[in-house]
Amino acid sequence: MFTGIVEEKGTVTALEQLGDAVRLTIRGPVVTCDAAHGDSISVNGCCLTVATLDGEQFSADIMAESLARTSLGDLDTGSEVNLERAVAAGARMGGHIVQGHVDGTARLIDRTSSEHWDVLRFALPADVARYLVEKGSVTVDGVSLTVVEVVDASGSDEAWFSVSLIPTTLADTTLGTRRPDDRVNLEVDVLAKYVERLLAAREAAPKGDPS
Repeated sequence: MFTGIVEEKGTVTALEQLGDAVRLTIRGPVVTCDAAHGDSISVNGCCLTVATLDGEQFSADIMAESLARTSLGDLDTGSEVNLERAVAAGARMGGHIVQGHVDGTARLIDRTSSEHWDVLRFALPADVARYLVEKGSVTVDGVSLTVVEVVDASGSDEAWFSVSLIPTTLADTTLGTRRPDDRVNLEVDVLAKYVERLLAAREAAPKGDPS
C-alpha cells in the first residue's frame, strides 16, 4: 500500500524486451536505500516488485497485462518516473490510501499556469468517471491529488476532471513537465469502489433478505 506522496523522481536507465514482458531498470537513490528483493515500489502509480538491486538502481518485470492497462509502455531510456516505497506501519498517511493498482489511463487536455500553481485538465475515461467527485481523492501517475472539478460527458463533449498543483508538486513530480496529449495513470479512491460493490449487492438481494 502507498500514500501517493512521491519520494523522488527516478530515471529509467534500461528497458529489456522479454517477449511478453519488459524488464525495467530505474535509478532511484532514495527508494533503493533500504530496498530488498521482493519489495514493492510504486512507479508512476503502478505497484512493481523489485527483481534485482544494483547500488542505486533496481529492476522490475512488467507483464503484458500491465503494459496494456497502464502508460508504462510509453517509457523509454531517460524517462523520469515518480517513485514511492510502500508505506510502513505507523507512518503518517500524508495522502490517501493508494494500492498501486491502475484503473485506467487519461490524456492531459490542457494546463493553465498562474504565478503560484498550475491547473491540469484530463480527459476522463467513461469506466472510471463515476468514482470521481469534487474535492475527492484521485491518484495521477502515483501522485495523491484533490479533484477540483468533474464534468460528465454531454452530447459531443468528453468528460474531464481537473486538479491544481502547488509549486512543490510541480518541482518534485513528473506532473510538472507533462504536456497536452501525454498519458497518465489513474487510480480512483478504492473506498468508492467498495461502496459501489456493497450497494449493488444490497440492490440485488431479495426483498426481506436481511443481508
